[in-house]
Parts: sequence; C-alpha cells; structure tokens
Amino acid sequence: MSEQQTPISANRVETPTGTGSVADRNPAGLASQGQPTGRRRNDRIISASPKMQTVVDQASGIARSTDPVLLIGPSGSGRKHVARAIHQWSARAAGPLVEFAAGGISEPVQLKELFGDAGSTGAVARADGGTLLIDGADQLGPNAQTRLSETLRDGSTNPNRARLIATLALVGLDGAGAGSAGALGGQTIHLSRLADRTEDILPLSAHFLAEFAAQESVDIVGFSADARRWLIEEPWTGNVRELRERIRQAIRLAGQGAISAEALMLSTEGDEVPSFKDAKRAFETRYVEGLLRRCSGNISRAARMAKKDRKDFYDVIRRTGVDPGQFRG
Repeated sequence: MSEQQTPISANRVETPTGTGSVADRNPAGLASQGQPTGRRRNDRIISASPKMQTVVDQASGIARSTDPVLLIGPSGSGRKHVARAIHQWSARAAGPLVEFAAGGISEPVQLKELFGDAGSTGAVARADGGTLLIDGADQLGPNAQTRLSETLRDGSTNPNRARLIATLALVGLDGAGAGSAGALGGQTIHLSRLADRTEDILPLSAHFLAEFAAQESVDIVGFSADARRWLIEEPWTGNVRELRERIRQAIRLAGQGAISAEALMLSTEGDEVPSFKDAKRAFETRYVEGLLRRCSGNISRAARMAKKDRKDFYDVIRRTGVDPGQFRG
C-alpha cells in the first residue's frame, strides 16, 4: 500500500457461509458538508480475497484525489459498484453522481448526451461538482473521447470539473481498449473475474441472500452444504452480476428454509418462473456440467457419482449438448 492510500475501515460480517469483510465506511475520513459518506448498504464492497482487498485499498486511496479513474475488468465484475463507492467515499459525495452508458449509440448521440445542445443539458454539465461515471468508455467514439478529456481538464470552461470515473472492458493483448485508456488518462484499478477470486463467492452470496430475503419477506436460513459447494464450483461467466441474479431467483423458488443446489441450478435471469420443461432442461445441463467439472470430464466417474448406468448418463449428456472434452485437463 502506498503512502497516499489510507487503509479502509472494514466491518466483519458473520454469515451462514463464513466471514467476509465489508467495506462500508468512509476510508479516507472525509465528509462533505458534515455528512458521513459510504454508509449506504449498496455502497459496501464485499471483500474476502486478496485481489478484491487490493481493489478496496486502491479505491480508498484514489477517493482522496480528483484524478480520473479507469476501472478495467470484465462485464459484471462490479466496476460500477466500485465507482459508486469511490464517489461516496470522496469529498464530492454531496454532489451529483451522473451515469452515462456509452454502448449501443452512435458518436453524434454520445456527443449530444454528454455535452447537450440548445435544448438540453449534457451529462458533463449535470455532473459539475460531483462525479461523471461513463459506463463502457471503450465504446466512446474518438471525437467524444478527446472532447471529454479536454473538457474535464479545462478549468476555464468547466470550473467545477466533474470528476471522471470510467469503466472499460479488459485491455486485450491486441490492444483493444488501450486507446480509451490512453485518451482519458487517470489512475487505473483492475477487477478480476469472480472465478479468479473464489474467496469472495460465499460472502457475496450471504450478502445477496440477506438483501433479497428481506425484500421478499421470507425466512431463509442460509445455503445447504451442496449449495455452498455448487456456488464455489460454478464458473460464473457473468461474474458478480450473474451470482446476484441467480440468488434472487433461487429465493423465489425456495420460499423458506435453506437454499438448495437445485434451486440455484434452476434459477434463471428475469422475473418469470420457467416452465417445467425449461427448468428440467436447465437443471440437467447444469447438473451434468457440475459433475463433469468435478470429474475432469471422466464420464464413467461422473455416472457413478450420479448413480446412473454409464450408457444412460451418456444419453443425458447428449440430450443436454454438453461436451465432456471441455472439462478434461
């Protein structure tokens, strides 16, 4: 930790799945107009892994400055959540936090939304005195990137100079995303895939479980042993976003008691309960994938664990379309 980074004050949270660290206080001891910052539940950062604790340490130090911040990582890894925490932990917390999604719109529309026109106020102006969060900054057009960088650094045209926080996809070996990072400048924080910081899975799961159980007014006591094992072994290609949604749906399927592995496997994105046919297909696919992953693609061993004849189990594999070869080392 550098001299400019102030250690975060974290609470320890006892959960049915273990103990996790929750950063829920203003790490730099800052307050805007006498108001404490970073205390809202949704601004907390759950961190149990060394990788995520590094992110918390970096965010807490960066919050003290006014430098632009680039949050680089895969979709669903918590980039916007960290951005909101940095805003809440900073001296700008009393100011606005204006979010702008850059993806899926043309550069002329990006310029209009960011800087406004004769009939509208742009996001940059609305964020004066606060923070401008650009989600998907790697999808900004080159002219929008240049103008945004120049405007936010020019005190004569933007005296309050909204602080810029931008999220970007991973900068690949082919240089994808590097142009955006160079044009916008600033300090960088890298977020890892959830699969690369498995220590965070159970504390995050307990956090989401408490959040959604309260919203649904149900009495959920935790996760079954099989569910905890499944949570750890799942690859989570959608990262934290997928985990959160899966638990939200599992609570609706479970109703009361402990969340089972079956409820997690059956849960899908969206608000609708799947049909029995779709739920059965989803369960079979996730069940087969989970077994093959544990058995490193060995069909005979997976069949024994499933207590099924090898031929019958192979029929299930073919029905799901799962390729055992992808799980072999």
